[in-house]
Amino acid sequence: MTVTDPRPLTGEPVSLDLLNTRWNEDGVRQDLLTGTEGLAVWLAANGLDRRFTADAATLRHTLAARDALAALVDRPGEPAATARVDAILGHGRIRATLTTEGPGEEPEFADPAWGPGWTAARDYLDLLRANPERIRGCAHEACILHFFDTSRNGTRRWCSMAACGNRAKASRHYARTKDN
Repeated sequence: MTVTDPRPLTGEPVSLDLLNTRWNEDGVRQDLLTGTEGLAVWLAANGLDRRFTADAATLRHTLAARDALAALVDRPGEPAATARVDAILGHGRIRATLTTEGPGEEPEFADPAWGPGWTAARDYLDLLRANPERIRGCAHEACILHFFDTSRNGTRRWCSMAACGNRAKASRHYARTKDN
């Protein structure tokens, strides 16, 4: 039986997609990673299910990575949060390869259960190198989702204009018309 991904925002870079396994729905905190079934959904959504198994150890390590990344996104540059992500990165490494197609890189793990969490932490490094100011949390006060702003001007504010953006606009309109 295939479980569908219930999250309101998917398709973000894997580090932010891991953070987005928690979301608010009708004022109630939701969490995709409460068990291995949800982990299997997240692994599949990110193309990681071909390399990693959705078992208890992988879930435990992926949750550790999510908590470390959440702390760092909430407090960029904070030493303890930085150290937590660095500890996750310590569970893997990149091995340079040469194949008939040319040079490449292959991640390696002493314990493959760290693979998904390490992959998310490594992706976060790539986002920091690319454009750290475009790593954003949704501007809606009730939303806890994150995104990488790929808009031309770098002015995206909402995880989704259709959801949070419209709610904010409707709230402002209601406040203006209520006073009249």
